[in-house]
Amino acid sequence: MEKHRRLPLPNLTLLIVLSISSACQGEERTPIVAPGAELERVFDGGHFLEGPAAAPDGSIYFSDLIFSKRAGMQAGHIWRFDPRSGQASIFRSPSGMANGIAFDATGDMLVAEGANFGGRRVTRTDMTTGKSYVAAGLFKGRPFNAPNDLAIDRKGRIYFTDPRYVGHEPVEQPVMGVYRIDPGGSLHRIVSELWKPNGIAISPDQKTLYVVTVGDFGLDGLRVEVRPTEQVPPSAIHAFDLDPGGGVENRRAFLAYPEDRWADGITVDAQGNLYSAVSSTADQGGVYVYSPSGEEIGRIPTPEGAVNLEFGRGDEANVLYVTAHTSLYRIRLTKVGAHLPETRGDP
Repeated sequence: MEKHRRLPLPNLTLLIVLSISSACQGEERTPIVAPGAELERVFDGGHFLEGPAAAPDGSIYFSDLIFSKRAGMQAGHIWRFDPRSGQASIFRSPSGMANGIAFDATGDMLVAEGANFGGRRVTRTDMTTGKSYVAAGLFKGRPFNAPNDLAIDRKGRIYFTDPRYVGHEPVEQPVMGVYRIDPGGSLHRIVSELWKPNGIAISPDQKTLYVVTVGDFGLDGLRVEVRPTEQVPPSAIHAFDLDPGGGVENRRAFLAYPEDRWADGITVDAQGNLYSAVSSTADQGGVYVYSPSGEEIGRIPTPEGAVNLEFGRGDEANVLYVTAHTSLYRIRLTKVGAHLPETRGDP
């Protein structure tokens, strides 16, 4: 198993000035970051990091979404970071070009595998046996575009997005949609009208499905830039009412970003606040925090564009992990994440 070099924890802290803004001018600042907390870089040297997800044992799994031709044709990796030792090691490689990762209530790992020599599917891994299974591989007999990110509700239903940004494979689905996998294995396309759905999250009360859209982007070295055109709408977060049967309705705009920034992954805390990983061409990247009504209540700048994010578990239930273009960061907050209740012990 490959070991990644450990960053010396006492020296790795990045002293970032935290710009924690209030939603309304004149209001007391909303306390998002814990007193004295600072942003720490705990892993570096990635190509384009995604995920992350907290396993029941507290380990953080995250993916390195390789742009193969720029990385010597590497085949993608899933890493495991141990918060106790501060070390990261390869969990699985090749990864099927793993992108989003989530753990269900039983402790199984769900992975959205993309294109660019990837699996173009959603897989489930039993963390006890190590065996993996295809949860969704085709829709109406055709491969997916590039499953990107996923979320799981309390009834065990899996929701995932299916855009396409990179990859030589033909696009065989007529839309870039959002899908739902039911516990019995049935598959449904539930959203068809969004432009390149990406990040996805479910509110802790299970009544709202959030979906991020972000249009085409170009690659400049390791820098990723969204390139808006008149035909491509700006990045936005959309909200849907989520009914008890897993259906969606009443799409509405939760938030629209200016052209110099775009969101990717999102997550929620136990109070229903939404956390958005944002990149920017104008040094406005980082983690943005919004109330359930869409008011910005905080921002945590990051040295690189933020790509995805998730809360830890156990003693780290209030620690937010953030994947950026090349690094994994963490910071302790005053909020705790909204995780599914566990129905099985540690894997």
